[in-house]
Amino acid sequence: MNPFQVLAAVAAAWERLGPYLTRLAAEPGARLAAALEGLRAAGGEGERRGHAETAARLVIGCLPSEEAGRLGVGEGARYSQSAREVTVHGFRATDLAVLLVDGSPMVGPVLGPVRERLLAHPVLDDADVRLRGGDPTAPDLIRLPGTGGRAVLPRFQFRDGALPWRVVLEVNALLEAGRDPWGAADWWLSANAWLRTEPAALLGADRDAELVAAARTLLDGE
Repeated sequence: MNPFQVLAAVAAAWERLGPYLTRLAAEPGARLAAALEGLRAAGGEGERRGHAETAARLVIGCLPSEEAGRLGVGEGARYSQSAREVTVHGFRATDLAVLLVDGSPMVGPVLGPVRERLLAHPVLDDADVRLRGGDPTAPDLIRLPGTGGRAVLPRFQFRDGALPWRVVLEVNALLEAGRDPWGAADWWLSANAWLRTEPAALLGADRDAELVAAARTLLDGE
């Protein structure tokens, strides 16, 4: 049995299987989180396989027998030493870490690349913002779940220092960034046909009215 395939299959069926993992008791839950964190941080093939096997055994142990059977595994299952990392319906083993540890739904063949692209942009964490004299929990700021569930705030939202752009807060409110922070971040950091550039590139260019109008146009089209 391939432990990478087990983890990827659980990620692909998260809507059905996720509740079994999120309801784990503190001790096994912490061991599973540590194994998944180890998997995505490990560099060597042998180390990654070891973390994957540990995580897969913990996952299988918390699933009902019929669900484990649907995954093609059961009690006493043995892992292949030649197991390679595979995808299941476009989901990877490390996607399970994003779902369970980070608490983010941005995984799989469609949403995973969006998450990676958005988190590749400059970000600040809560400590960064507080150190600059700002409030990272201020309403209408985009907060994205980063690695380990640590919230990060896209850097474009702030002027020099930690003062947010007023238009960013206005547009974020329109986009309901509190409910859908990934969607709001994607709007700011993706090419906009109406504006002919990424909206974030227009901050500080005296085009605030256009930014608000573009956001309203998006909402009017829903």
